[in-house]
Amino acid sequence: MALIEVKNIWKIYQLGDIPLEVLKDVSLTIDSGEFVAIMGPSGSGKSTFMNMLGCLDKPTKGTYILDGINITNSTLSELADIRCRKIGFVFQGFNLIARTSAIENVELPMIYAHVPSEERTKKAKKALKEVGLENRLDHTPNQLSGGQQQRVAIARAIVNDAPIIFADEPTGNLDTKTSIEVMESFYKLNEEKNKTIILVTHEPDIAAYAKRIVRFKDGVIVSDEQNNNRTKPR
Repeated sequence: MALIEVKNIWKIYQLGDIPLEVLKDVSLTIDSGEFVAIMGPSGSGKSTFMNMLGCLDKPTKGTYILDGINITNSTLSELADIRCRKIGFVFQGFNLIARTSAIENVELPMIYAHVPSEERTKKAKKALKEVGLENRLDHTPNQLSGGQQQRVAIARAIVNDAPIIFADEPTGNLDTKTSIEVMESFYKLNEEKNKTIILVTHEPDIAAYAKRIVRFKDGVIVSDEQNNNRTKPR
């Protein structure tokens, strides 16, 4: 069974009397363990599609089934619960809490999930070790480089052992060398932990780490191809 199954979804915003069709009859299936890059120019619908898949928004019409759950009919509280259990997010701007240590930032999703304090600390340390930051537990964001901050964000995304990671332009604020380090973290999570990763990017060299590349234009999928020349860590 597919982990993600999107059937004929539309997203339509109403601008006064004018309907704005951002997604138009989109269908897509993603299996567990895939690493998919979603590409497209500004305004193509890729970010709106990402928000749908991440349960941050619902389609105007059509069906979205996530791990056997019909998201289309879910309430806002049900969507929040699904995000907590099944999804980790990594954003371009890191979204870390200032003046709060790396380990406390990583613990945050577990507080919402009501995980006991001792278990939170143990899991947060393990997640930070997996991204190579076991020696930066007590550092605040302003004491970390951009790449280290993004790896804290990745640790936060995986700490609840969610099967899916959504990464929205995760290297957009990083230089080339640091971008490579961050993408190698995603690559290893996919290969070694079998995490399903869905990455939005406009950069071909970043998309090259994915196993599959889906391209959007004007609200529709214009290509969906396996990446046979996948970039691997050095």
